[in-house]
Amino acid sequence: MTQLFNEHGRAVSVTILEAGPCTVTQVKTKNKDGYQAIQLGFGSVKEKHLTKALQGHFKKAGTESFKHLREFRTAEGEQFAAGQQLTVDLFQEGELIDIIGTSIGKGFQGGVRRWGWKGGPQTHGSMSHRAPGSIGSTTFPGRVIKGHHLPGHMGNIRVTIQNVRIVKIDPADHLIMVEGSVPGPAARLVVLNKSVKKPGKIVAAKAIQVTQVEEEEDKKKATAKKK
Repeated sequence: MTQLFNEHGRAVSVTILEAGPCTVTQVKTKNKDGYQAIQLGFGSVKEKHLTKALQGHFKKAGTESFKHLREFRTAEGEQFAAGQQLTVDLFQEGELIDIIGTSIGKGFQGGVRRWGWKGGPQTHGSMSHRAPGSIGSTTFPGRVIKGHHLPGHMGNIRVTIQNVRIVKIDPADHLIMVEGSVPGPAARLVVLNKSVKKPGKIVAAKAIQVTQVEEEEDKKKATAKKK
């Protein structure tokens, strides 16, 4: 992550993503496979590090070897060919996209860390500072309700962040700079998709004065709700 200054002089926190070039390694059609999709390869890797099956797969496609393979559905009428390269030219600055990744794994965590529990009294007489305490009823229904917030494994799950704005695109180095953070640690794989809820929408950067007015209005609304 880093920050950029937009055309209005406002500092914007961004995450720099290396987006391609991605090579089409397989084209699937309705007649042969039952659905229409393309398989993209990213991240060059030596052939000796792959299985025989993957080596044959890339030789059939006539492409170099890749570390990551992902499949994307395509719409009717879209034409692709094996060996074709897709670059950052598919996106525009200001466009909203969806980012899919695997969140950072945090292992086994207690309820305070995992769910933000307040915790018990911190006095000397208390015997339960961070423990769950009572979690079920003895009469009805006489069991713990499914989905109850309890200690357990935290992180390392598939996460989708919707409607993330593209701040800047660097075609020369195949870089896309998106506003805010993305799921997962540094140097990990993420998937960029066109926004599902707002496809093709371009959001321009807001001026400092406009942003300040919106922040003041949000504060007023929050204060009114509290009252």
